[in-house]
Amino acid sequence: MHSFAKLLFVFGLLALASASPVQKRGVFKVERVPNPKYTGRNGPRALLKTLRKYRMPIPASVANAAAQQNEMISKRQQRKKGKGHGGKKGGAAGANGQGAAVTNGTGLVTATPEANDVEYLSPVDIGGQTLNLDFDSGSSDLWVFNTQLSAAATQGHTVFDPEKSKTFALMQGASFSISYGDGSGAAGNVGTDTVNVGGATVTKQAVELATAVSRSFKTFFDNVKSSLAEPVFTADLRAQAAGAYEFGRVDTSKFTGDMTWVPVNTTDGFWQFTSEKFAIDGGAPQTSTAGAQAIADTGTTLLLADPAVAQAYYSQVDGAQDDQQQGGFTFPCNAELPDLQLDVGGNMATVKGSDINFAQVDAQTCFGGLQATPAGLQVYGDIFFKSNFVAFNNGNNSLGFAQHI
Repeated sequence: MHSFAKLLFVFGLLALASASPVQKRGVFKVERVPNPKYTGRNGPRALLKTLRKYRMPIPASVANAAAQQNEMISKRQQRKKGKGHGGKKGGAAGANGQGAAVTNGTGLVTATPEANDVEYLSPVDIGGQTLNLDFDSGSSDLWVFNTQLSAAATQGHTVFDPEKSKTFALMQGASFSISYGDGSGAAGNVGTDTVNVGGATVTKQAVELATAVSRSFKTFFDNVKSSLAEPVFTADLRAQAAGAYEFGRVDTSKFTGDMTWVPVNTTDGFWQFTSEKFAIDGGAPQTSTAGAQAIADTGTTLLLADPAVAQAYYSQVDGAQDDQQQGGFTFPCNAELPDLQLDVGGNMATVKGSDINFAQVDAQTCFGGLQATPAGLQVYGDIFFKSNFVAFNNGNNSLGFAQHI
């Protein structure tokens, strides 16, 4: 049975600079699978999670709405269990500030926002143990629940056991600590192991045991790209479908028309590009903020755009409002949502209106997948990917996009 580890798995996986060569396959694919513990979409919690991830200001309305949702979920879980208290969950950035100490004294792990917010995961083999991970192009963290953690921190999860791996080796003296946008943090140790992603194997891959990333390590993609037919990976993520990631080629059967390629800036570790214009339902382009920047992030659920974009878009939706009780824009569930065109490096990409309907708040009201960023950076997450087939080219630092078939 596959185990579920709450971590950020990027293109992206940490690797030692001296990691051994990968198997030479040229092209390989990783199919996503449904998360059996997925608790359903939740707008305020998804928005809060994104703001924390990028250390953006958190409006009081978002914090309050997420807290109310957490309370409702906690009560529902307690009724389901028939108990007054549920177990703590370990992980990275803390939703409630509670932490769990590592049993051997090497670090601290803090409770996270609900791990079960992730709808689809991708199976990855680490040291002979299969873990279902969340691929995240906007982060380079890889850490796993492991046997160094207390029972309370790992309750409800299958943990990675380094002692059961014949290829795991602890990195003597290697330790890490990190602080998160909500003020919490984590620390611990690091080892190396054999990691298999869709058949591509890297040995001596850095694996963090309840820790966070260090920029001194190369990524899995850095190590694997020399063996690929092309130094690219693609994200084929669709609405109401698992989707897949493919390394080494751009499968032209997955999209319609020509793929548009734009240069990206990877200086800060993101796939970043200019995005200063937008249009609604194919109308005349409008300028949001001159010089505005955006990133493509498979590890973010929502689409955070310039406030001018969100305000202009929802002004075209009957009954839409910036709902302070929900922490973001909502609209009647039966409203017809127009398409949205977004500037990606000087070229327009379309997000279908149907993909912007993110989650139901109640019987009549829905939470928008498009929300306003409270900071300068725009984050184009899964809402964007559902409408577009996206390719990441590490050979020439460019990003390609085209409409799904």
